[in-house]
Amino acid sequence: MPHLRSHDRRPARNYARIPGGRVNKDLTQLEILTELEPIAEQNLNRHLSMAKDWYPHDYVPWDLGRNFAAMGGIDWDPAQSKLSEVAKAAMITNLLTEDNLPSYHREIAENFSRDGAWGTWVGRWTAEENRHGIVIRDYLVVTRGVDPVALEQARMIHMTNGAHSPDNWHGFLLNVAYVTFQELATRVAHRNTGKVCDDPVADRMLQRIAADENLHMIFYRTMCGAALDLVPDQAMEAITRIVTHFVMPGTGMPNFRRNGVLMAKHGIYDMRQHLEEVLQPVLKQWNVFDRSDFGPRGERAREELGLFLEKLAQDVIKFEEQRDRLLAREAARAGLQPA
Repeated sequence: MPHLRSHDRRPARNYARIPGGRVNKDLTQLEILTELEPIAEQNLNRHLSMAKDWYPHDYVPWDLGRNFAAMGGIDWDPAQSKLSEVAKAAMITNLLTEDNLPSYHREIAENFSRDGAWGTWVGRWTAEENRHGIVIRDYLVVTRGVDPVALEQARMIHMTNGAHSPDNWHGFLLNVAYVTFQELATRVAHRNTGKVCDDPVADRMLQRIAADENLHMIFYRTMCGAALDLVPDQAMEAITRIVTHFVMPGTGMPNFRRNGVLMAKHGIYDMRQHLEEVLQPVLKQWNVFDRSDFGPRGERAREELGLFLEKLAQDVIKFEEQRDRLLAREAARAGLQPA
């Protein structure tokens, strides 16, 4: 794809700036998008130079496929699956999350822009994300990893309900902060799901998807960082609100709580990973706790964020202690069962 060049860019407004490049007044969403569009264009071009084309059909073991009953074959039976219960729960959760792409596209398109670099990015991101659902579903159907009827029923419910997010999570700053953390969280979940599938084909497929999610995260992280430089107080308030109320995009899908507990219990995505592999690296990249450009509002938001992270670190220890006790009891019960 050729690099985007803006031929009709609106001139930046003459905002009163203070040292460091930030402005001394709150900006509207349109003003923020206009100011940040040159950075969006630069990072879109960077993304296009780094993204690798790949094809879902190259990641699916088609020779394992066979007809279902409607075509004269045999319908799904649990014995046909080679995936563990944990791997099934993770694969279903990951796939249904990817399936809700139309909701995510609508939210991003409404809160970014459909013009210029922003619009090009939204379209490109959507097209890349769509491959993830295609390849995971093809893999699961061909290998008979999960019940395709139950999977389709869950897809219908989840997509009908749309993406779940707390009320009033609208606007560019909230959205760009959320997708930064969410893309990284999804990368971690996909990568760890590949490890528990005990199948090199699934592992290779999910590594490929995780690499996409990482590039997406970098774009959003860069744009949110630029917003933090431009409007520190506004951006800090948005970041704090997202971190302190974060929910995964699959919230609300059928069996999400059960599957999420299984995934956390077996280390696919748990509280420590959320803190140490998602929140802390991104906040460090933005230099949140060493910045000196906040006003009173930004300082209050940063303080709230710091207190939240301290409590989360304590909660991580409590969760892991409870998990270890639970796993020990389960191991003990399994040891008492006859071989």
